[in-house]
Amino acid sequence: MLASFRAVAAKEFLHVRRDPATRFVFLIPVLQLLLFGFAIRVEVTDIPTAVVDLDGTHESRQLLDLYANARSFEVVRRLSSLPELEADLVAGRAKVGVLVPPGFGRDVRRGERAEALVLVDGSYSSEASAAIQVTRALGFYVARRFRAAAWDVRDLPHLPPAAPLAQVDLRTRLLFNPQLRSANFFVPGLVGIILQLVTILLTSFSIVRERESGTWEQMMVTPIGSWGLLFGKLAPYAVVGAIETSVVVTLMVYLFGVPIAGSLGLLSALAALFLLTSLSLGLILSTFARNQAEAMQMAFFVLLPSILLSGFVFPLETIPEEIHPLTYLIPVRYFIEILRGIILRGAPFDALWTQAAALGLYTLVLLTLGGLRFRRRMA
Repeated sequence: MLASFRAVAAKEFLHVRRDPATRFVFLIPVLQLLLFGFAIRVEVTDIPTAVVDLDGTHESRQLLDLYANARSFEVVRRLSSLPELEADLVAGRAKVGVLVPPGFGRDVRRGERAEALVLVDGSYSSEASAAIQVTRALGFYVARRFRAAAWDVRDLPHLPPAAPLAQVDLRTRLLFNPQLRSANFFVPGLVGIILQLVTILLTSFSIVRERESGTWEQMMVTPIGSWGLLFGKLAPYAVVGAIETSVVVTLMVYLFGVPIAGSLGLLSALAALFLLTSLSLGLILSTFARNQAEAMQMAFFVLLPSILLSGFVFPLETIPEEIHPLTYLIPVRYFIEILRGIILRGAPFDALWTQAAALGLYTLVLLTLGGLRFRRRMA
């Protein structure tokens, strides 16, 4: 029995050592641990913030400087009107908007109630909650700071009782998801993740399975062009992906109660564009994988960064600057921004054209590279 055990174990160890898939078993977990260990941050910082100062006084500038210097916010836009501020929030260029109305400084100096408007994108529930909490803290700090304006700054901890608190009201208003429902944040992103996973697996598995079964050689000798064969292979999975998209979007609306605020036609057109991107990515993986096990490992190697570095779970602002450039290499990042923009904020095409252009470029590059490798494997 011991001799049999040794013989079988030695044979299996030899098989594992020679199996090309073994390198992925050790390489992928190490790379993912290093990448995600440095990339994942749960604290919310550097929320993109746009500001509008319609008052132009010393007090209004002091208020906006507090937002610019706060670790939780990053002032990325300085605008001149409320419509511009609302357009930036709809487009996703900013997730917090601060508007200081005319007369703010005058009201502070008179000891009257001075109000400022803080608009918060509620589609990002974690960021919205953090923005509201920090705004409340800033409101209290501003009241103390303006109370001390007539006193020497060195006396700030020991202000006399006669110094009244300034009446500063930072009025916060939640947009797009006022109830801060987590489903409104996660489900639209989940549509993109599911669509990518299904199309990549279907495409890569189909070609690898034919190569393993021997039918691939039969197709190579048929009198058809390589590009015709390529698009013929992708067409059925494009239809399956379109049906899958319709199913998950329908479930999102009627089962999870997430309404589509924007154009359904625009959503369908950009989903079709992302479908081509995912199919092209699956095609490239199929040209590298030698068997279905390798194809599965490669698919999950693509899936995990897509979940953690695309903004699906963690806001992109929480990713460290050293790793943040990697997020631009993940196509589903742009599709998730499109989904949340159309579904939650009702964003039009002119607010999403950069994401659409990025997907178009990825589709062109991936389809070209996949097609070239596809032809080379046929040769």
